[in-house]
Amino acid sequence: MAYTSILPVHRLDHAIDYVRDQEKTVKKPEQADSLEGAIAYAMNREKTETAVFEDSIGCTCACAFADMAATKERFHKAGGVQGYHLIQSFAEGEVTPELAHLIGQELAERLLNGQFEAVITTHLNTRHYHNHIVFNSVSMMDGHKYHSNSRSYYEDIRQNSDALCRKYGLSIIQTQGGKGMHYAQWKAEKEGRPTWRSGIRMDIREAIQLSFTWKQFLRQMEDKGYAWKLNRKHLALKAPGMERYIRLKSLGESYTETAIREWILQPEHFRQQRAEKETLPNKKQHKKAVGIQALYYFYMYRLGIWGKHSVGNAYSLKADIRKLDERIEQLHFLEQHKITSKKELEAYRKPLERQILEILKERRHLYRKDPSSEQLKEITEALKPIRKEVKLCSQIQEHALEIEHRLQQMEQWEQEKVQQKLETENRKEKKER
Repeated sequence: MAYTSILPVHRLDHAIDYVRDQEKTVKKPEQADSLEGAIAYAMNREKTETAVFEDSIGCTCACAFADMAATKERFHKAGGVQGYHLIQSFAEGEVTPELAHLIGQELAERLLNGQFEAVITTHLNTRHYHNHIVFNSVSMMDGHKYHSNSRSYYEDIRQNSDALCRKYGLSIIQTQGGKGMHYAQWKAEKEGRPTWRSGIRMDIREAIQLSFTWKQFLRQMEDKGYAWKLNRKHLALKAPGMERYIRLKSLGESYTETAIREWILQPEHFRQQRAEKETLPNKKQHKKAVGIQALYYFYMYRLGIWGKHSVGNAYSLKADIRKLDERIEQLHFLEQHKITSKKELEAYRKPLERQILEILKERRHLYRKDPSSEQLKEITEALKPIRKEVKLCSQIQEHALEIEHRLQQMEQWEQEKVQQKLETENRKEKKER
């Protein structure tokens, strides 16, 4: 099973640096002390058997940006979108690093047909192995530009990715109407956890309960911060803070315009029963996230991480895109160790820090006795996962404070938008008088 997404790139150098980050592509559980050290370690092929999962088409990995820039200059097409960043991610435990990388290579070959320079890397730093394919927007063969749209996504990217999954015996994500769904969103909905779409459905149900006519329903949703596109074949709405509209029918059969109109016309007690029925999850209820875990979930929900499109305006995902893998790893760590509060986080970290001090003391003692002892290497290896967990605890503590601050900013921004809307409506009413 693989989900895919594609993003336009306006800074190719940044995108290439990100996907070639050796801390993510090196098949080794421990981390180097620094990025510079990781790169030097990974590139020293004579001294290590470590496998690095990166490849390229029409260029070298080390000079990819320069090669792509030269192609643009040759065809006088340096403006506009500089390239595209395709992400292909697999379900946990379904692929080996080698198979994930092979599928990424084959996907790039199928999509680009040797026409565009590309860098293909496989990131192994999360439990969901994922491929990053960054490719030039200008063809190195004839200079024509690649155009990304919904048709190219469903007919080229999605279909080819699914075909490769079938070829290698992987499962396929099945979604309503054959449309794509982000894997994390699909999994969350399957498990009964909140997603940005489930949040919209909840708002719709609440608006229906407060409405007796279609116009009242539209107004209730507008009061919640939604915007409508009414004069079109398929009614669409835009959630607060999001860049794009989605069709109502994409929320499910119970949320089409026809279904909602029928729902509104039902007697009040029937409407309430239906709302309660729609709220029930398909699967067993999962334990509700609380504390720091809930903070992470809510923040990701507000940013639109579980949806196809990221949140726009001042709270865009663009600023956090490089940290997304870190955030997922942090949330997984909290869930794995059942940590829900800062107090529990601190209680988990302190014994680890004491353990590190004890191991360091033992290592110093051994070193004085025999600097060439094999035990020294074993102790150093044993330290690495413990240090990593301590580092994760510190990062989570810092990020929790950042999340709280960002959520406060979001709330303030939304209040300002509501105030602006009220002032605009008041001005309109005065003019009408």
